[in-house]
Amino acid sequence: MMLQKPLSRRDALRMSVTGLGMTGAALAGMKSAWAAGSPEDNLVPAGAATLRELATALAKAPRRRNFKTVPMILTGADQWDAEALELVLRYHGGPKQVWDNTSIDSPWLNLMRNSMNVQIWSFKHANFLAVSATHGSAHLALYDDFIWSKYLTKLTRSKWTRNVWLKEPPASRASPADFDSPHGVFSPYDNSITVLQRRGLVFLACHNEVWELTLALRKKGINPDNLGHEQMAAEFTNHLIPGAVLTPGIVGTLPELQRAGFGYAK
Repeated sequence: MMLQKPLSRRDALRMSVTGLGMTGAALAGMKSAWAAGSPEDNLVPAGAATLRELATALAKAPRRRNFKTVPMILTGADQWDAEALELVLRYHGGPKQVWDNTSIDSPWLNLMRNSMNVQIWSFKHANFLAVSATHGSAHLALYDDFIWSKYLTKLTRSKWTRNVWLKEPPASRASPADFDSPHGVFSPYDNSITVLQRRGLVFLACHNEVWELTLALRKKGINPDNLGHEQMAAEFTNHLIPGAVLTPGIVGTLPELQRAGFGYAK
């Protein structure tokens, strides 16, 4: 059952992004601004005021992670991260692209990184927003190490023992001012969910995937606490990675994103 009272639609809209319609900054401007930043700064381009505004609003938007049980079909906005999802749907910057990511063994993080690099530096769209519509086996990367230790290591037969997709590689510590470095923070050596989030990419999580994965785990006997299905689905929901935005279901949310002007990529 949900313990957190949802915000009213009026309050949610008050939190929404108010896009400033700014164009991409020149490369020299981005470089000098990044060079002046501290290592703790996020990696949103200096000229991307609208994208930075979204990132700030998303960081403040509530995430519902205190469920005791969840049903198969979500019927109320208090059952998913409605305020955060609304911010994404109402984003006024652009261009906007949603990636339909279904396979954890695919180059999904690399492809999104490449898309962001081209949009930002080749086409000068500093406010470009990339969104990962995550489901299928790719969704395993959206659970924290508690879930990996308790369930997923056994499910994957110890192929992975923790969420390696969150790890920040050594390249993540490189200076973002050297944006074209082949071993730098924007290179293939830095394909990480955490780093992409710092760049403004939003990872959407799928309730339907949570439900179906927990169904499969119970059938396989991977259920150390003998939880009921609705209880196990709640536990998995409560252990989504920081920053993830829970949706009632990715396949059903994709049309909402396309209606909001997101281009589809797979």
